[in-house]
Amino acid sequence: MNPSTNQPLNLTDEQLAGQRLMVGFDRTRFDADLEFLIGEINVGGIIVFSRNVESPDQLRELTGACQAHARACGQPPLIIAVDQEGGPVARLRAPFTEFSGIAKMADEDDAVRFAMITAQELLSVGINMDFAPVLDLAPVEIDSVMTDRSFGPDPERAARLGSAIIRHLQSAGVMAVAKHFPGIGRTTLDSHLDMPVLDAGYELLEAADLLPFRAAIESRVAGVMLSHIRYTGLDPDWPASLSTAVADRLLRKEMGYAGVTMTDDLDMGAIGRHIDLATAVSRILAAEIDLALICHRSPDIEAAFDQILSSIKTSEALRHANEKSVSRILATKRRYIRTGWEAGRPGSLDAPKP
Repeated sequence: MNPSTNQPLNLTDEQLAGQRLMVGFDRTRFDADLEFLIGEINVGGIIVFSRNVESPDQLRELTGACQAHARACGQPPLIIAVDQEGGPVARLRAPFTEFSGIAKMADEDDAVRFAMITAQELLSVGINMDFAPVLDLAPVEIDSVMTDRSFGPDPERAARLGSAIIRHLQSAGVMAVAKHFPGIGRTTLDSHLDMPVLDAGYELLEAADLLPFRAAIESRVAGVMLSHIRYTGLDPDWPASLSTAVADRLLRKEMGYAGVTMTDDLDMGAIGRHIDLATAVSRILAAEIDLALICHRSPDIEAAFDQILSSIKTSEALRHANEKSVSRILATKRRYIRTGWEAGRPGSLDAPKP
């Protein structure tokens, strides 16, 4: 695969398109499908679920084979991510350390201990991104969907403990992801099933829900995951994960976030029951959201890739926006992934600075 001579990132159009995708897969061993996703779809990252895990040794072998194939294909190294929040959402169970969850953390020492142990265990099996911490608040006056996964109702506590997790995950070499922007704790409907609608404007969110995310940005969090909630006071038409008003105007311009943004899983009912994939991808591109997450192996992955690739080839504005997103993705990879950058290979960048 020869890189295009007129692209400043030294990537082919196919690589520019594929880097925008983080995808799930079915197996526990490196196979022809992973070979295809990495080598032909050019995915920027893969997501590990319990279905992909048998043991630490097996997982280490799997992730190592994925990174080796990316190198062999001249691809940038992969983000390899997992939901390891502790408590009810933890894809890696014993012999990995099982924590009671952030809802039961007593203080910052607990947050630091969780982050340091989790980072060590993730890195030991080749995982370099944790979809954590959850920064959603859980008001006590409602049956919040996030009660068991949240630091609770206090924004200052969530900001303090969440920032401790971010700093210590990232100082150990694991990318942290603050979720689910701009906060889903005020909802009672699970977005895995359907799309919650929250009649909340900027003033209400700014008074509490946005404070932990502002602290995460100050802590230079590597990623921010956007929720599938429709906040009618911010954007009456689109959920945050597809919204220019939320992803660009609020998060980037008003709050000053310059890192990687990503959707929540596009397979979830909040999107799948209401918005077709082509529309969702169009909205992601328009809002300049960097990574589209498709967490189950289906033809949607190929369809999303083809649509992004077509946009690059047919629209100079979308090509420019895509290059900005890929630049953010690659800059973050270079900051945290220390192997796999081979200068002079097709599609590669210079080695990262020490």
